Amino acid sequence: MSVGAHLQELRKKHETLSRKVEEYQRSPGTSDIDIQALKKQKLRIKEEISRLDG
Repeated sequence: MSVGAHLQELRKKHETLSRKVEEYQRSPGTSDIDIQALKKQKLRIKEEISRLDG
């Protein structure tokens, strides 16, 4: 897989996680721990995107 294709996949994952975080935040039954775990995943992906793109 090329770097460009890998970056594209990472960006898709990041966007999916963003939507999931927003959805979970609107859902009253979701625990803060679950939301925090998603945000950490999102941050790791963002850091990897920055590392590869920079």
